[in-house]
Amino acid sequence: MTGSTPPWKRRFPRRGADPEPSGGSSGARDDERGRSRTSTSGTAGSTGPASLEPLSGRGDPAGPAGDSTPSARRRRLVAMRGRAGEAARHGLGRGRVRARAGLAFVTDRIIDLAPRVPVRDLATLRRQFPGLGPEELADKLVAGAANATSTVGAGIGAAAMLPVPPAMPTELAAEITGVAAIELKLIAELHEVYGVRPPGRLRARSTAYLSSWSGERGIDVTKPATIDAALGGRMKRQLRQQVMKRTVRDLPNLLPFLMGAAVGAVMNRRDTKRLAARIRADLRKIQVPWEELRRLPPLETPENPLPMDDVADINREPGH
Repeated sequence: MTGSTPPWKRRFPRRGADPEPSGGSSGARDDERGRSRTSTSGTAGSTGPASLEPLSGRGDPAGPAGDSTPSARRRRLVAMRGRAGEAARHGLGRGRVRARAGLAFVTDRIIDLAPRVPVRDLATLRRQFPGLGPEELADKLVAGAANATSTVGAGIGAAAMLPVPPAMPTELAAEITGVAAIELKLIAELHEVYGVRPPGRLRARSTAYLSSWSGERGIDVTKPATIDAALGGRMKRQLRQQVMKRTVRDLPNLLPFLMGAAVGAVMNRRDTKRLAARIRADLRKIQVPWEELRRLPPLETPENPLPMDDVADINREPGH
């Protein structure tokens, strides 16, 4: 036929070779090329695709098998746990030291402020509230102290409207010392109203009132052992425990968006009334009626009395 290739010019594939498509090998799939044969033996090769597994005897490296064994992973896990535990213990230890330092600072601050709290004696109270008996006068004192501590709680809560974590310890310390000053004044004046003033001068009585505040009980002047315990070394430990309890109780006062102000006002009012109820229950047992009370000398005036009208700012006084 015209245009066809003569038989002697046609190219025939070699015996045993895979026939190549007329369009060439370009674009042909692997499975269309047939089975591969080994060039050395001439026998039929494998019937499937070549395996990617490393062949033995080739000298291929085995890889870091030692790092992936279960024992190695277990050792790494134990080491990581040990480092994490050590870091947690270290952080907990530092936090405990800082907490102790904070409690000690607030306790020392309250001890320093106690002798500076201005206290009205019985004669002054009877002049300011004429015509009232002991219970009515005590009710007036408790109501005034509850209003004052409520104001302190609301003020600290308002200051923490948008909490700043570094300022929270300072705000808590200001609230605790302010409330302590108000309640110490209340305790001292309740002892005056019930006719059981502790013996001694200003500093000795302040120590007795501190013991009464920390233990939430009245001072029994008829039992010298009670006053000796109040003046002993246990007072600081009791004060630290009371300060820690007040700190935990005052944490909700730092709630944001003025919620802490409402919570602080309610909680401080409730706590002051509860403390006063316990003190009054103890003092009623040893109360001396006014008509039987011998004339007592007026109380000493502190050298540098606290400004009780703004007790929330007593931590911001000059020099402190």
